[in-house]
Amino acid sequence: MKHSRTTTGKIDQRGLREFFHDSVREALERQQVGVEDHTEHYVVNLLTIFSRSEDLFDETPEGPRIRPLALMLADAVNTDSTELRHHLLQRIGDVSLFVAGFLSQGFERKLIDVDYHIAMGGRAYGALAATCQRSARARALTGVFSELAAKFQRLVDALNEVSEMSCHHTDRHVLRLYEIWLKTGSQRAHDALLSLGVQPARVPIARKHH
Repeated sequence: MKHSRTTTGKIDQRGLREFFHDSVREALERQQVGVEDHTEHYVVNLLTIFSRSEDLFDETPEGPRIRPLALMLADAVNTDSTELRHHLLQRIGDVSLFVAGFLSQGFERKLIDVDYHIAMGGRAYGALAATCQRSARARALTGVFSELAAKFQRLVDALNEVSEMSCHHTDRHVLRLYEIWLKTGSQRAHDALLSLGVQPARVPIARKHH
């Protein structure tokens, strides 16, 4: 699908939202992940927002970076502001879902892997759902956050499928699918390996020593 561009050269967000809406719905159906309409809308909106790098990354002296989840969690735990705590927990969940769903291939050479983001994101949404009853705005999203927490792994699988629609299945890609299955038990990764003629077996993947 070609996305229209504005006169400034930026991708038309309306076209992008439509693309994500259709792609997410198809992936959820193929993965047999049932979610409420509000939750589906939240995920589509999240993907559309984070398609703009300025919304995903924070400005640092070293350039644009995603702030470490552990630091955001520490701030959420230590703040006396309920509003700030909710904002930080939501940010942790949102960033984790997007990164684990769309950028998992980028973890290949990093110490922090996709399972870390899945654990952090699911717990953040769960904590948010449990504590947001005090805020009228947050209370309206309690059901969404609860479903995101309960189905985080399945939603990551669906977003992986959206991300990989145009991905070529190189040897490196097959190995990465295998590693993701070993680490997270992802049913989508398991099925993708089977479709490529690979029978997954729980044999630890050897890591290089430096």
